[in-house]
Amino acid sequence: MVEAYQRLFKNYANFNGRSTRSDYWYIYLGNILIGFVAGFISGLIPELAIVISPLIGVYSLAMIIPGIACVIRRMHDINTSGWFCLVSFIPLVGWIFMLILLCTPSVNENNRYGERV
Repeated sequence: MVEAYQRLFKNYANFNGRSTRSDYWYIYLGNILIGFVAGFISGLIPELAIVISPLIGVYSLAMIIPGIACVIRRMHDINTSGWFCLVSFIPLVGWIFMLILLCTPSVNENNRYGERV
């Protein structure tokens, strides 16, 4: 998981290249765990919520660009355009189609989007 975050921040705003399925899901899992731990600590010690809430807000804002870049690189890894990310905005079914795309196995050979990042 640490290596996935290192690659994410190394390619902070790189929308070219490819990211593996495991990289995407490790980053997703890491973000869920960070949110869960922050919420748990805030609920356990309410005085810390004053400090933790703004930190989580800053972390969330800082993760917007690398998160979008990672999803676009993930789309490139399955040999589709990064514009397919916009499918997730289709009401009711968009998230299902996007989930299917994100779970699709990687294309092992080089494709038109180049090598893996």
